[in-house]
Amino acid sequence: MDADVSVWWEAVKNISLRYLLFAAGTFTVFYILLRRWLGRRRIQRSFPGWSDYGRDLLFSMLSIAIFSSLAYLCVGVLRPWNHFIYGSMGQVSLAWHLFSFVWLFLLHDAYFYWIHRFMHHPAMFRRVHLVHHRSTNPSPWTAYAFHPLEALLEAGIIPLAAFTVPVHLRLFSLFMLFQIAYNVYGHLGYELLPHRTANHWLGRWINTSVAHNQHHKYFKGNYGLYTLIWDRLFGTLRRDYNQAMESYGRQQ
Repeated sequence: MDADVSVWWEAVKNISLRYLLFAAGTFTVFYILLRRWLGRRRIQRSFPGWSDYGRDLLFSMLSIAIFSSLAYLCVGVLRPWNHFIYGSMGQVSLAWHLFSFVWLFLLHDAYFYWIHRFMHHPAMFRRVHLVHHRSTNPSPWTAYAFHPLEALLEAGIIPLAAFTVPVHLRLFSLFMLFQIAYNVYGHLGYELLPHRTANHWLGRWINTSVAHNQHHKYFKGNYGLYTLIWDRLFGTLRRDYNQAMESYGRQQ
């Protein structure tokens, strides 16, 4: 039992450290070191207060503990019964590794969209999702600032990812790292992509920091995670998104 607790704690520490490295690193660069030089890429002119950063950090660390605990359960405790997670790179072809990553990407994108829509049901929003939406002007610390129930629902992607398609353990870990990084980008408060991305044939399908920032500012529309496929398909993309993308850094 002590050994199991020790392994679980190592999983929590490792995943928490990854999040802290991404969030603290981007915060240091964009909010402290280069704040004056990156003003044109700032989405909202104002900045959150230190109390906002502290609140978001507290909830994010709690959420990361929930995510990492579920990951430990799926790829650790249940590993003897989980034949979808394997350890040898030579078991399958490179094409399968690429396919499995794309599958995880699309699966998570769809899962997040519908869970997010559910979170905006009036009852769920008031009791649960409002914790995340207290940050109307998000920062890297907002990325995982969820109510514990929402964190558990969001972490549901982990058993789906671990039990739906054969995937290498390292690739699974890489995907978990990727989703942390993209979540931080979505809440960055700065846009890294060009102004005309929304008008590009490929860029129009990419979920940007501007798109998710609009969601935090106005509470409606732009529910996607990695892509805007579902928002465009179901008519939930904000009509002013293209204009916002064109004018980021110049908004008041």
